[in-house]
Amino acid sequence: MTTLTTPVRPRHDAGPRPVPWRRMAWVTWRQHRAALSGVAVFLGALAVYLWLTGLQMHHFYAAACHPASSVDCAMNFTGRYGPTGIVVSIFLQAVPALIGAFVGAPVLAREMESGTFQFAWTQGIGRSRWTLGKLVLLAVAVVAAAGAFSVLYSWYNQPFFAAGYAMPLSTRVFDLGEVAFAAWTLAAFAIGVLAGMLIRRTVPAIAATLAVYAGLALTTALYLRQHYMTPLLTSKLNLPSSAWIVNQWYTKGGKFAFPARGSQISNAVTRLCPRNFNGSPAQCLSQHGYTWSASYQPGSRFWPFQWIEGGWLLALSVLLIAATVWLVRRRAT
Repeated sequence: MTTLTTPVRPRHDAGPRPVPWRRMAWVTWRQHRAALSGVAVFLGALAVYLWLTGLQMHHFYAAACHPASSVDCAMNFTGRYGPTGIVVSIFLQAVPALIGAFVGAPVLAREMESGTFQFAWTQGIGRSRWTLGKLVLLAVAVVAAAGAFSVLYSWYNQPFFAAGYAMPLSTRVFDLGEVAFAAWTLAAFAIGVLAGMLIRRTVPAIAATLAVYAGLALTTALYLRQHYMTPLLTSKLNLPSSAWIVNQWYTKGGKFAFPARGSQISNAVTRLCPRNFNGSPAQCLSQHGYTWSASYQPGSRFWPFQWIEGGWLLALSVLLIAATVWLVRRRAT
């Protein structure tokens, strides 16, 4: 008698299947719909204000600024809308920081603080899938909203650029450009989620996000941005209004004499020129052989600077999010 043997098929893993990404996206939306809705309402209200005010500005500029350098344009247009434009730009500088603090920081900090992440990991999600499912959806949402909003702001600001009241490379408006604003929003979000994972408490993570973002933004504006490309040198006093003067000084005989700012230039004018001199300080110094020189970034470099800043901020954001995922995998217990 022979015994027939049937090959045994390998048993499949009876464990739970991974949760599909679309379900993870739905769960993320359900958990964070209040924050995303708040961002939408906040930016939507600002967008309505910019749209209505921008229409008035564009019509007024078309009527009063022909040419843009006329006295009527300076007195009527910039005098009427200029202060409001400054306040709006300063307020919008804080928008990425607020999104990073109140959307990014609580994403993981609230889960860690309350302990609900332990329940999520028992539902077949896994640490990496759980983290990426949250962060990628939220990051795409806030970046898309910021990018659309920055396009509207650039349209709003066009009359100020045309009238020479605002300079595209100035610290006040450069961060609000189409590429930079979205990149700064993503960086603020990434800083927030990493702070939330490191601190694991919501309120301290919010405070840390605001502090780190402010330090990064100030360092970039004061020291880093001016070195994206090598500044140009000139001795011409009639630079275009769009040029960003990085540094200026006086030379004599081809050698550096003193900076063209601060008390040193005042002391030089007082020492060299009589009290009854009626000309400008530049005329006084020119008569004594001093030449004004400056390094500057031309306004034509606006878009290269936008892409450079957007590129390194994107790389920084990816690095911070990768560090967050690594911490979730290694440190969350």
